[in-house]
Amino acid sequence: MAYRRLLLPLTGTAAGEAALATALMVARIWNAHVHCLHVRVDARDVAPLAGEGLSGAMIEEMMAATERESGDRASRVRALFERFAAGSGDVSIANSAETALKSGGPTLSFESIAGREEDVVAQQSRLYDMAVVPHPEAGEDVSSSDALHAVLFDSGRPVLIAPRVAPASIGTRVCCAWNGTGESAAAIAAALPWLHRASARRILYADEYQRRGPPVEGILAYLHWHEISAEAQLFKPITKDVGAGLLGATRDFNADLLCMGAYSHSRLRQLILGGVTRHVLENAEIPVLMCR
Repeated sequence: MAYRRLLLPLTGTAAGEAALATALMVARIWNAHVHCLHVRVDARDVAPLAGEGLSGAMIEEMMAATERESGDRASRVRALFERFAAGSGDVSIANSAETALKSGGPTLSFESIAGREEDVVAQQSRLYDMAVVPHPEAGEDVSSSDALHAVLFDSGRPVLIAPRVAPASIGTRVCCAWNGTGESAAAIAAALPWLHRASARRILYADEYQRRGPPVEGILAYLHWHEISAEAQLFKPITKDVGAGLLGATRDFNADLLCMGAYSHSRLRQLILGGVTRHVLENAEIPVLMCR
């Protein structure tokens, strides 16, 4: 069992560069293919937003300006992709499954299409083993990261959130957060390839984090059936913040990958009151594998 096909929604930001570097690291581990997808704004989507009272000429000018800006950004993203591809000697370009499989190593491809990013990315992710997404931008409300949440909620696939800075390693020491929910079970199932490969594994649990569902002993038994040994570690919230306690326990283990379920409580509740998922998305400094 391995990850063979990864989707990377690619942007021209610093976070996008770190996500590309992270995806290439994953591709090298699994001899996987990374399809970099840039979604351009469709100028036709601007017209319904223009409102009443604008002349046809004004709307056309807005659409033309949107088209120019979108094209410029697409060119920058393509240049970023080509620069990374040129600097990655062991990664070749492959635009078909046949070419990728014949290469025998990690491969890359690039595509730029017009549409609504959150819709296109969520739908396309369903055809990949995993989506790798950039870390939410610094200073940006994590709850407004539409593409990230669309993939989490609508793709049915695991999502690897890249850190702000590309990691030195990934998947050698793995922490899994367990709270008995279906989301945490899905995350651990999706992480099985990483867990088989890791040199050290720890299941993190806490009374304050536990929901209705099997206790930590149950998931340890499940992993044993997969011939995976892991230690269970109780963690404590930091100043009553479960997310901070979870990340603290991850750092104590010197983990380079955290896997966890996302939004056991509703996203609206986490938006208003905060929550574990929100805290981890905003503050994690290592790659995080999430499932919803």
